[in-house]
Amino acid sequence: MYQQLLEIDAIKLNLNANGQLIINFTLAFIMFGVALGIKIDNFKQIFISPKSIFRGLIAQFILLPMITFALVYLAKDKITQTIAMGLILVAACPGGNISNFISSISKGNVELSISLTAIGTVLSIFLTPLNFKFWGSLYSKSSNLLRPLDIPLPDVFTTILIILGLPLILGMIIAWRFPIFTKSVEKKIQNLSVIIFLIIVAIAFAANFNIFIKYIKYVFVIVLIHNFIALATGYLFSTITKSSIPDRRTIAIETGIQNSGLAIALILNPQIFPQDIANGGMIFVASWWGIWHIISGLLFALLIGKLKKNDV
Repeated sequence: MYQQLLEIDAIKLNLNANGQLIINFTLAFIMFGVALGIKIDNFKQIFISPKSIFRGLIAQFILLPMITFALVYLAKDKITQTIAMGLILVAACPGGNISNFISSISKGNVELSISLTAIGTVLSIFLTPLNFKFWGSLYSKSSNLLRPLDIPLPDVFTTILIILGLPLILGMIIAWRFPIFTKSVEKKIQNLSVIIFLIIVAIAFAANFNIFIKYIKYVFVIVLIHNFIALATGYLFSTITKSSIPDRRTIAIETGIQNSGLAIALILNPQIFPQDIANGGMIFVASWWGIWHIISGLLFALLIGKLKKNDV
């Protein structure tokens, strides 16, 4: 499989300034849609039920990146460096924008899900760059497959602040000042954002569709394993720490649904990953993650949602 992945690695997906602006604007729009559903009361949950909040944040921002590093390090002779870096980057990202919906149909704790999305998104402005810098640099230095990759922390932070932080603040202000308007457009914008993300993925793959079809089976297996580990990490950690059954389901979903759109925007940013770096492996992983976690999240929700709320 390693030789096949090298062909994916060799792909260079770069955007001109206009293309980069479109990607950043699109992701900012997606985050704006997420922010419309975030209320100030969501942040009060850290005081009302701090244990559940901290368990979710630990699973997502500490355990998942750490376990991902261990996974790619152990498999470094079987996967390429850019595939590994793609997995590390996705693991460093905050939760995805459909986690609240999936939590609701899985009979999880929806209030906890919304609070974790809100708090996790704010924290990711700082934690995503730090996690990716730490684990990515550690892996890059431990791998002799390619040259060490310098991850510019200020550029990663600035990009995330622009496409995550500012839309988050704007969305929350609008939701606070114009609640009736927000209620009327919130679901429409969030649904539209999922469609827009899928279009971005399709555009990213369009020029390399033949290679995607040829090697999707390898990327599929890698993302399948990583996503399963993410869901299992959230569920097992919350089980060990004696969370309630609904909280376990929610923490599993929040850990297993990642904002891979943010990962794509970072990968295509020339200030973070220079034009001369082949980024095919990272793009393929992040893009397929964005598709697969919707499928796996719905499957998880449908299977576990058939159980009673107080069953495992």
